Amino acid sequence: MSLILTFLGKGGSGRTTMAIAAAKKFASSEKRVLLVGQDPGPTLGLLLGATTSNSPTEITSNLSVVQLFSTIMLEQSWEQIKELEAKYLRSPTLKNVYGQELGILPGMDSALALNAIREYDKSERYDIIVYDGPGDNNTLRMMGIPEVLSWYVRRFRKVLGDSDVGKVLAPFIQPITSAILNVSWSADDLAKEPSDRANNLLEEGKAALANPKRVTAYLVTTADPIAIAAAKYLWGSAQQVGLTVSGVLLNQAEASEAITTEFAPLGVNAIPSRAGDDWQPLIEALPDFQTVSQVPQPMTVDLAARQVRIFLPGFDKKQVKLTQYGPEITIEAGDQRRNIDLPSPLRGQPVRGAKYQSGYLVISF
Repeated sequence: MSLILTFLGKGGSGRTTMAIAAAKKFASSEKRVLLVGQDPGPTLGLLLGATTSNSPTEITSNLSVVQLFSTIMLEQSWEQIKELEAKYLRSPTLKNVYGQELGILPGMDSALALNAIREYDKSERYDIIVYDGPGDNNTLRMMGIPEVLSWYVRRFRKVLGDSDVGKVLAPFIQPITSAILNVSWSADDLAKEPSDRANNLLEEGKAALANPKRVTAYLVTTADPIAIAAAKYLWGSAQQVGLTVSGVLLNQAEASEAITTEFAPLGVNAIPSRAGDDWQPLIEALPDFQTVSQVPQPMTVDLAARQVRIFLPGFDKKQVKLTQYGPEITIEAGDQRRNIDLPSPLRGQPVRGAKYQSGYLVISF
């Protein structure tokens, strides 16, 4: 399994530069590194001084780079879908629709990128995967896909099972699946087995995201107040998807007391300007990304005190909303919504109190 490292920050703050410097740092320590760029433009290749493509290409010892192209990834995924259809259906209907014809709809890029990173991680060819994505809420939504999809599966599977529609269709599912799919699934099989397989994949993604030894992010900012505000906003938003932010890279500026205070308790590393092709000063200024910093976790549960603590830095209490419509609680902050599946002793218990202080939403049951 790889360590997956990404960077969050305002556009123009130097995220791509930090990603390249980090990849070079890992490669110099004999780690097998894959640098993944999502922007199909020429910037990554120009900064690297190398030609990039949609397949991993080794550019120096221990360092490979791949540039994601959504159209190519969609085409490959579509061909896999057609193969599955041809395998399980007697009369496949998708054979006359070609992947080369498909256009990219909003949101596809994120799902395709996440799946690509998952496959590179699963290949066990790399110790480190450095992901240079948009670095904004789109990256966070991508990271949150396993959490959000698991909620949809969890909630709608039960809704379908309890609905009149599900009950009416139940007697017909076994003969239809036998005739069309050449398998013998009951209504319970159709509702349970496929989603259980999907759930296993989603649970793996959620577990990886919750483990800072597997997935972590660093904020990138300059001394510009707008860049600092954007980084703080993304810090809080990252907590909403369960992503641990381990530190701050202050690009082309000195770490003043005011800036250090803004991001406390995160450590702030001042990164110098790059002079031409000399990356060494930047590499030396970077933190040890593999050391798990003692930073607040996105969520902690204290069963003895019957409390859940959500770390939401960068927001004030007017921007945080808590609701409870069933066994789960929903937290809205910024433009992110998180449904929290509570542990058994607290599940279904009414919220008795909530307060927001010092960056924490403390919920009592």
